[in-house]
Amino acid sequence: MLYPLIRKGIFSLEPENAHDLAIKALHLANNPFLNQLIHIVFACPQGCEKTVMGIKFKNPIGLAAGADKNGDAIDGFGAMGFGFVEVGTVTPLPQDGNEKPRQFRIIEAEGIINRNGFNNYGIDYLIENVKKAKFDGVIGINIGKNKVTPVEHGKDDYIFCLNKAYNYADYITINISSPNTPGLRQLQYGDALDDLLKSIKERQAYLANVYNKYVPITVKIAPDQTEEELVQIADTLRRHKMDGVIATNTTISRDTVVGMENSEQIGGLSGKPLQNKSTEIIRRLYQELKGEIPIIGSGGIDGVPNAKEKIAAGAELLQVYSGLIYHGPTLVRTLVEAIK
Repeated sequence: MLYPLIRKGIFSLEPENAHDLAIKALHLANNPFLNQLIHIVFACPQGCEKTVMGIKFKNPIGLAAGADKNGDAIDGFGAMGFGFVEVGTVTPLPQDGNEKPRQFRIIEAEGIINRNGFNNYGIDYLIENVKKAKFDGVIGINIGKNKVTPVEHGKDDYIFCLNKAYNYADYITINISSPNTPGLRQLQYGDALDDLLKSIKERQAYLANVYNKYVPITVKIAPDQTEEELVQIADTLRRHKMDGVIATNTTISRDTVVGMENSEQIGGLSGKPLQNKSTEIIRRLYQELKGEIPIIGSGGIDGVPNAKEKIAAGAELLQVYSGLIYHGPTLVRTLVEAIK
């Protein structure tokens, strides 16, 4: 009930400043007393466990990557009731990302455009935060390549991050679908994708032997696929026996926000304008994968109806981020209760 008033204050700030302030506030939840207080306020019902990729999730609602890039607020987000928190995207070396301003709200459509460019403090910083986290849910680590790394050497960055993250993640996501790193989406197609996933699976097998545990690896794909491209991606995921796929990242399309304030900004569009597009990708992907590879649905989830649509389309788990900004932390409990 209070969130509309809180949101008014948040929206009076520049989007990235508001985000940074929220992360700093949630970082305070590393204090056990404050963490417990948040947990009491936003507690989700029990008995919603779901096993996917061999991992037991206490509920199927997760935080999408991008919200907590550096793992500074894992415990704070966890206390909101999320069954899993995906941190990142993180790169081998720290990088500033693209020039500011780089985040823009499309309030009329409940959308957000960002062109952040994988701004983060680097994999080592994130791993230290994961080590310190007390969150009792599942932690995923989302990895990418540095902007300065040529696309043809991109897999080296993913292998580097995989080596660092493997022993500390419950699962790892390969982000090859952000529109804000030049050339990155080229890795989603043809020989480039085949070579990347082959190398990733070989390294996964090696690390599983080293650490005597198997950490699943998912691939996050874009929503801006042609039919032929999506079929090809699904085939490649299946051939390499990937553990999961996240559908989808942000879109470069502006079809759903034409003429609205900020709609002309360059970057990836998320939130409600992405809702139907991501659901259609999930549905088509499920038809191709035939349930062989679990799908994590992400993109425009802002309430129970569209969450259920994504599950009906084939998603086994769901992730939210923009919906949290527009509708507040109680969205998590609302979704968990409805899906239960």
